[in-house]
Amino acid sequence: MSSAEPQPEEEQWIARAVRGDDAALASLLRAHYGMLYKYMLKVTMNKAMAEDLVQDTMLRAIERIGTFQRRSKFSTWLVSIATRRYLDEMRKEKRSRKWQSEEQALQGLRFQAAARRQEWPHALDALGGLSYEMRVPILLKYVYGYAYEEIAAWMDIPVGTVKSRLHNGLGRLRKELKDDEET
Repeated sequence: MSSAEPQPEEEQWIARAVRGDDAALASLLRAHYGMLYKYMLKVTMNKAMAEDLVQDTMLRAIERIGTFQRRSKFSTWLVSIATRRYLDEMRKEKRSRKWQSEEQALQGLRFQAAARRQEWPHALDALGGLSYEMRVPILLKYVYGYAYEEIAAWMDIPVGTVKSRLHNGLGRLRKELKDDEET
């Protein structure tokens, strides 16, 4: 995601959207909705929460398009907004929400996959078993290809902490996947 260059048409949409063209902004948001939803679904492991956060991200992008400075790709800007929104939500919910509701949401995703006769890879179970503090950096780094510095900025943590969470999270994933191969 972070390595592809924006298409010329997207560049035109961005320029027009920043100047206040609502149709261009709508085109940009439509073009990136699917990517953002898939990312948030992997991050949250909760369909309803992913949908809510994507909608909230889109609203924030509409409100703040005039501040988009083109230092990054538009998709990267959206991912940064969505990631920050998710982390804000998790900080709020950490005080009021218990592990049980997260497990129920993960079971719901498994059930939906089974109902559609889609495979639910064990790796997603293992990923879902990690705390969000480890899951988010792993997804951003290894699935979406963002740099340590970008992840650190979005999560408001030092680069060393990002690296530590990646190392520890990958260790837990390897152990979980290895343990299951042995059973």
